[in-house]
Amino acid sequence: MLTILGCGNPNRSDDGVGVRIAERLIEHLRQAPRDNVQVFDAGTDGMGVMFRARGSSALIIIDASSSGAEPGAIFEVPGSELEGKPPDSYNLHDFRWDHALYAGRQIFKDDFPKDVSVFLIEAKSLAMGLELTDAAAQAADKVTQQIIQKIAAYGGE
Repeated sequence: MLTILGCGNPNRSDDGVGVRIAERLIEHLRQAPRDNVQVFDAGTDGMGVMFRARGSSALIIIDASSSGAEPGAIFEVPGSELEGKPPDSYNLHDFRWDHALYAGRQIFKDDFPKDVSVFLIEAKSLAMGLELTDAAAQAADKVTQQIIQKIAAYGGE
């Protein structure tokens, strides 16, 4: 099973880019169903990321980034490079998807995907608002198409 998770807060402008892409991919799969592909809006729920990924053979996470790169820049990064051990004392609100990758691998072992890719889109604005900036919207179009190609090529279980 290929699991695709769109992360972010759609009430914070470009922070919602992962959720917007997930919505597009859900619609794509309504039109062209695949039994071995599932897409979810994970919002800001790190624990949800961990549990949704469980049992999948491959995982794609989509989120915004704020690294100082050019707004709209697209980065595809192996999940292993982004896994982050949660701090020793944290609350669930602070449990992010990078922590979920680490914790899921520790807890679920072989029942957690080894093939993990993360698409990050550089945000221009994280201010309150429902619309993506032009830079994020253009990048979202590109990433949506890239993932649709990955869905078409996916042959795993």
